[in-house]
Amino acid sequence: MPIFRTQKPIRRGLTTGFVAVTALALTSCGLTSAGGSEDRTISIIVTESEPYQEPTEIAKELLAEEGWTLEPTYVTDIVQPNQVVSQGEYDANFFQHLAYLRQFNTDNGTEVEPAFSAYYASSGLFSLNYDSLDELPDGAEISLPVDTANNGRGIKLLAEEGLLEIDESVPVTELSQADIVANPKNLEFIEIDQQSTAHTLGDVDAGFAFSRLVAEAGHDVEDTALVLEEDEEVRHPYTNVVAVQPGEQESEKTQALQEAYQSPQVQEWFENYLDGATEYNDEITTDTAHDVWTEFTAE
Repeated sequence: MPIFRTQKPIRRGLTTGFVAVTALALTSCGLTSAGGSEDRTISIIVTESEPYQEPTEIAKELLAEEGWTLEPTYVTDIVQPNQVVSQGEYDANFFQHLAYLRQFNTDNGTEVEPAFSAYYASSGLFSLNYDSLDELPDGAEISLPVDTANNGRGIKLLAEEGLLEIDESVPVTELSQADIVANPKNLEFIEIDQQSTAHTLGDVDAGFAFSRLVAEAGHDVEDTALVLEEDEEVRHPYTNVVAVQPGEQESEKTQALQEAYQSPQVQEWFENYLDGATEYNDEITTDTAHDVWTEFTAE
């Protein structure tokens, strides 16, 4: 898959490690300062999309004021970011929510953990052809994200609205078509890449998508939404985070990243972006991330 580099290239072997972080000094206020350290560079691999890219550019400026150099690499795929962080090629990544990270680690044997949260992206079922779920015809085609972590979200929404019956014992992060108990309208499901769900709405009767992708595709979120996720229990697994190697949550690099990404400037950006389609979230911090992750992966 293509990679768009800004400063730091991904090396072919993806095996080269970073020089160990030397002791850094903390300032008494503001962002963590690089002080007199020889290692003032933080490398991060980020999805090439506005709610990841723009906050990263803001963080880059804030970190520069404190003597840090943030080197972001923007990519278009959702596989390499965890691979290169797990292998020590990069200090951190910013592109995923908790559910995707857990599933990726399970499927690929990687070791990456959340460091702190950044935002929650609302999602739902959308249609360009129908105004309500009741209007969906028998045999309607419904698109769903193909990745396991997101696949069940649309299925759960359809079940909550009475269009499907599902095995309620299966958590939404593991829910799939195999857990559908009854499908009275004979809905047909088409699984596609999560980044394509909004752009392919015209090809299906309805589809599950992230609100921000729907807006970015030029559709009015309010006019095209059939139902949006509102379950508080669903919000937590789908909170987007900056992730690092295990044990790096308390490193001075990660502390500096948190202070920049969870800054008032980044919060203001999210509040203004697409009329709040993405919700700034600073509930997970480096102090709580380990406990949050331990509990989440034990589910």
